Amino acid sequence: MKMPANESGSSTCNDDGKVPPPPWRVVISLKDAHSLSRCSRPTVRREQRDSKFIIGIMLSAMTLALWLLPTTSVAKANFSTQCDSLPTLIASLASNIGVITTSSIPTHSLNVSGTFNQVAFCRVNGSVPYPVNNNIFFEVWLPESIAYNDKFLAVGNGGLAGRIDYASMLENVNKGFATSGGDSGHLASDNNDGDAYPGGIYLPFLHDQNQVLAWIRNSIALFTPVAKEIATFYYEKSPQHTYYKGCSTGGAQGFALAQYHPQLFDGIVAGCPGNWYSHLALSFLWNQQVTLGASFLPQGSLDLIANAVLDKCDTLDGVEDRVLENPLACTFDLDKLACTTPATNSSHCLTSEQLTAAKNIYAGPRHSLSNTSIYPGFGLGSESEWMMQEGRLSLSFSLPLLQNMVFDDLNYNGSTFDWASDVDALDLKVGSLIDSVSPNLTSFKNRGGKLLVTQGWADPFNAATWPIDHLKEISQVTGGDRDEWLSLFMVPGKFRLVAAIMWLSLSARLMRFFM
Repeated sequence: MKMPANESGSSTCNDDGKVPPPPWRVVISLKDAHSLSRCSRPTVRREQRDSKFIIGIMLSAMTLALWLLPTTSVAKANFSTQCDSLPTLIASLASNIGVITTSSIPTHSLNVSGTFNQVAFCRVNGSVPYPVNNNIFFEVWLPESIAYNDKFLAVGNGGLAGRIDYASMLENVNKGFATSGGDSGHLASDNNDGDAYPGGIYLPFLHDQNQVLAWIRNSIALFTPVAKEIATFYYEKSPQHTYYKGCSTGGAQGFALAQYHPQLFDGIVAGCPGNWYSHLALSFLWNQQVTLGASFLPQGSLDLIANAVLDKCDTLDGVEDRVLENPLACTFDLDKLACTTPATNSSHCLTSEQLTAAKNIYAGPRHSLSNTSIYPGFGLGSESEWMMQEGRLSLSFSLPLLQNMVFDDLNYNGSTFDWASDVDALDLKVGSLIDSVSPNLTSFKNRGGKLLVTQGWADPFNAATWPIDHLKEISQVTGGDRDEWLSLFMVPGKFRLVAAIMWLSLSARLMRFFM
């Protein structure tokens, strides 16, 4: 960490000839000794000669002691000292930063879901206030200098958020990134631990408009400037590049950054993006409603459809691997699975009610007055992953939004949902706060930003064609060469959180795209 200099580039001296200790750092005796010899007056006094003699002995002893220590021990000691002194040193960064605490994390000492840290890092905790009387808590993990790749990366959240994604933090600090993440502006512990299933649960953050806005749209932007400044201060240089990576809700946060905060990041990885969050929730409600009663599709029926689709289209790519590479190239007649004799929940055929239900899931919800699509349906090859679509997702995401934000009624069960007027009400009360679907990302494009979107073809949550359609619209509005700044990777198979998968398997290719 460098000392401030005057306009000529040299450090200033007090009247007594000494360099004044800068207010932002703890100055060790070695620096005092160096400053004294550099800034002392021409008149040599006996006291100065004695001081220099004593200091010379001290420096010789210190040098000998450091020389006798193993190199790794010196490095570890310096790293730990640097990390432990960081709170005092960064106190002057900004007046609105909450209490900063740090701890030095040795290699292989932190276990997150069975994965250990491969590099030592300085763990920084802090908070940033935002209106009204709210705080977002964040962490910055700073790998020791020898492991630092000179890049900053922020990670997003999942689901209803309320907690930092430590698994993603660890993954990326192990890659050498100065990594930061936040809790999205509200605490899961205050909101039923972030789990709204099975509905009927009061979620305080959904009743605070500022917390709702922070959740997806603003939370990353609230802590990132401070986190980047901490990294810059710690390494004494700005990161060469700044990136963001998130999936699902984190993918929605990525699109929000490109739309509302285009200057923050050089590159954004938005995996399986739920950026039309309000209508994604409506698709959950739709799929639950069309599979009620006799229309319910048990897992055996779902597997029946999926296997029939694969039997028909698996080898279109020239490889028999029970994975559908491109569902859009597949044509399949669902009616061939119809039962020829009356049957109920047979794993060998589909009843007329089940056929209708499956076709409705393929089609997706529609506005009952305008007949326009509310959200895309699911594609061929995704059928074995539909079970959560038949109830749990609606109870976990659709009903909480409707109960807490639209109808203000925790007993509302969705059975009377009007697929016209209630859709419009949701757009007004919810979509305006949490959706990021503008195709005009010109500001992000013009600042040199690059957006990488990943999506699994058989994602069990998000309709695979949504990012395809949305990126086409973005390309039409922004114009120019899409390949220069916008890229979409579609992953065959039933992968979820494909942003992480793509990051692991294609990291070199992704880095080339962002450079």
